[in-house]
Amino acid sequence: MKGFLILIITAFFQFTVFCVAYSQNELRLEDVFGSATYSQKRFGPIRWMKDSRGYSSIESNAEVGGDDMVIYDARTGKRSILVSASDLIPAGGTAPLKIAEYEWSEDNTKLLIFTNTRKVWRFHTRGDYWVMDVATRKLQQLGKGMPSSSLMFTKFSPDASKVAYVSEHNIFVETLADGKIVQLTHDGSDVIINGTFDWVYEEELGCRDGFRWSPDGETIAYWRSDAKDVGTFYLINNIDSLYSRPIPLPYPKVGEKLSSVKIGVVSAEGGDTRWFDFPGDPQNNYLARMEFIPASREVMVQQLNRRQNTNTVWVGDVDTMEITKILEDTDEAFLDIHDNIQWLENNQFFTWTSERDGWLHLYKVARDGSSMKLITEGDFDVVGISHIDPRGGYVYYIASPENYTQRYLYRSSLNKPGKAERITPEAYPGQHAYQISPDSRYAIHTFQNAKTPPLYSVVNLPDHRSIRILEDNRELKDKYLALNLNPKEFFKVDIGEVVLDAFMIKPADFDPSKRYPLLFYVYGEPAGSTVQDSWQNGDLWHHYMAQQGYVVISIDNRGTRTPRGRDWRKSIYGQIGILASEDQYKAAKKIFETYDFIDNERVGMWGWSGGGQMTLNCMFRYPDVYKTGIAIAFVSDQRLYDATYQERYMGLLEDNAWGYREGSPLHHAEKLQGDLLIMHGTADDNVHYQSFEMLVDKLVKHNKMFFMMSYPMRAHGINERENTSLHLRETMKKFLLEKLPSGGK
Repeated sequence: MKGFLILIITAFFQFTVFCVAYSQNELRLEDVFGSATYSQKRFGPIRWMKDSRGYSSIESNAEVGGDDMVIYDARTGKRSILVSASDLIPAGGTAPLKIAEYEWSEDNTKLLIFTNTRKVWRFHTRGDYWVMDVATRKLQQLGKGMPSSSLMFTKFSPDASKVAYVSEHNIFVETLADGKIVQLTHDGSDVIINGTFDWVYEEELGCRDGFRWSPDGETIAYWRSDAKDVGTFYLINNIDSLYSRPIPLPYPKVGEKLSSVKIGVVSAEGGDTRWFDFPGDPQNNYLARMEFIPASREVMVQQLNRRQNTNTVWVGDVDTMEITKILEDTDEAFLDIHDNIQWLENNQFFTWTSERDGWLHLYKVARDGSSMKLITEGDFDVVGISHIDPRGGYVYYIASPENYTQRYLYRSSLNKPGKAERITPEAYPGQHAYQISPDSRYAIHTFQNAKTPPLYSVVNLPDHRSIRILEDNRELKDKYLALNLNPKEFFKVDIGEVVLDAFMIKPADFDPSKRYPLLFYVYGEPAGSTVQDSWQNGDLWHHYMAQQGYVVISIDNRGTRTPRGRDWRKSIYGQIGILASEDQYKAAKKIFETYDFIDNERVGMWGWSGGGQMTLNCMFRYPDVYKTGIAIAFVSDQRLYDATYQERYMGLLEDNAWGYREGSPLHHAEKLQGDLLIMHGTADDNVHYQSFEMLVDKLVKHNKMFFMMSYPMRAHGINERENTSLHLRETMKKFLLEKLPSGGK
């Protein structure tokens, strides 16, 4: 621990000295959104080797122009090139493969390389795959004869003699020795999806890779989705051709039909698929997770009902196709799916995450579900599992019992109840993440906070002794310090029923005797949180607005995704847009009472996606407080959004019609009094441009004046095509400076 502290203190001292000597630079939007001036460096992607003595990474090779695969000794830091960029030049080619991602075979003898990638919805999950035999340096492309960049989710069989992958919604197995390809499914189409998922499963359930090898390599279990009854939404491309082109998107809106999903089993040699018969209507249940139980011919499947308040766990025998229910988790509100299952004690027990005691904790469950024992004991939430070490007898996890804006590493015994043991040193407030070696002796550690860009290092566990720094982002830190920005201040807002977390950024020339305009930044939905002591790319947009003469504040209302217990998170149920906007309003009023330097006649708010919806709700419901607003990529009517997300947090439309209407800003548009700018991308596959147009129609109907900006063929992030990000921020700045006059008075 002491070595780690010395390294960080030395780095901090060097940064401070540099800041004093360095002249102040101007923070410009062009540098933040038009160039890579403030981009951070990363290290990796890293994979621990099987023996835990070293880790692999990819690094640029300036001479050849590609990437080397390198191995580092965890203890000494000795670097060796395992596969050079020159080894990755295909036969007849002139340039090495560009590694987007890679995976090792279980025995570390073969390397799977993902390259030439293409985006499917939000992520690059389609591309070309190559395999290299590390000993022989043989490099072979997979899926020869198939369309370029069409392979998805390629993975080795357990013995690494074969690979399986998806192409054009069908599953294939390829033998590496001779390149023989066997097609396992044949009905893949625009509506029949094998081995991967439709839009809503990917977006809302985190399901992308839709097939699994059995532990013996003889069988593949996979998801099959039939989307023929899912309603089609059409995006319109008006700018890339003379005539407009419709882009069909199967998308289940609230109350509408979902894909019919089932799980089947097929031999890796080919043949007919056999199907598990799970109870219930397949269009009104989700098969949210499926994995093989180690060293078995059984799969564990999590079935979530449409209301998403009951998770039934089944074990299915792939030989007899019989299913057995072993566990049922329920909640009066909703359940989240968690991926923290690890099998213990010769596969007689497994780990399970639940909120059944009011906090999000890890449990140890008997294979037949007959017993459930709490592992992570205490009044706190487990934010995420970093590593489960059955041999060492510990689970390592991220939590933050005292400060919900920060994250630290703890561990608990898998077998002995007791108090959680904090591993992260006390001296470093902020957020910490860990990639832990299989034997739990080492970790790749990432540290950051609101004023410190990510610092990557290797540490020993459990003493957290620093071995070496891998990347300190010194250049970025120097640039940040040279801007001489006022730090982000974290504070609490007591609104009576609850105390909320918030942050504040003051203008660079702040004078407490003056009164400044207040710009709120809001998200407010249960999918995320804004008040976090993390780098967030320096949060330079908000620092820029503070330099223009605004006090910037963000508040996490009840229901946001923070580690404050079940009741905090579930309080939002059935009242999205209602409770949160009320919390925001009460917090604003409390802030006015607390800080004399706030001009409560100059108050604005802005937000994106759920934050855009929240901005509209606050402006329409509380026009006495919020005088100016910018809503980006928002949901104006909750019935327009996808069924899986909205029904999880609002219940079914048939049970909560009032909540859907009352929580939707569309039905309060006639109350607009302030200055409003709405912005949207016309190719938004997540929150459709339809939401934008319906609000425009309603505002026009009520003769409400407003401002609007559409970005053609931009998606939810509104960042595609040249100069988009900078243009959007310049538009926001111009509007705010005109409608919410800046500076202290």
